[in-house]
Amino acid sequence: MVEMTIESIRVSLMNYQRVVILKEKESDRYLPIWIGPAEADAIAVRLQDVQVARPLTHDLLRSVIEQLGGSIDHIFVNDLSNDTFFAKIVLQVDGRSIDIDARPSDAIALAVRAQVPIYADESVLEKAGVRLDEESGTIEGVTDTEETKEASPEELEKLSPFRDLIEGLDLEDFGNKG
Repeated sequence: MVEMTIESIRVSLMNYQRVVILKEKESDRYLPIWIGPAEADAIAVRLQDVQVARPLTHDLLRSVIEQLGGSIDHIFVNDLSNDTFFAKIVLQVDGRSIDIDARPSDAIALAVRAQVPIYADESVLEKAGVRLDEESGTIEGVTDTEETKEASPEELEKLSPFRDLIEGLDLEDFGNKG
């Protein structure tokens, strides 16, 4: 298990879909996961510490778990199959660990509320993790040898949120404070 942090939530300018970008805590490897707008909003509301008048769905789930005597230990993005990510919410209940199958977006929304670690399986990072060389703007293949290679169409699609961000930068004003 590799510990991850939430780097950002982005909107693709090409198709207006949301993507949560997880970043490996001890490295510059990223894991982009496409999510729905409701889940993106649920994560962003908590990350920005926005107060809501009534509990949202993920707040409700957290309360139910706690009221039943459980606690959320961590979440784990454990698989990627046919372009679909899978996750587990790991609960502690009566001294035992229980794994609950979940969509990564829901698991992440719950993790930010409970302030618990987010992990990804190394195999998921090997399949979908990406590195972006900020100096050259090229994509580095995530392999054991760390060779730089030309990106496949699948890798370019995974990196579209980064491409949108980079292409939208106004570099002429970069560094000017004036």
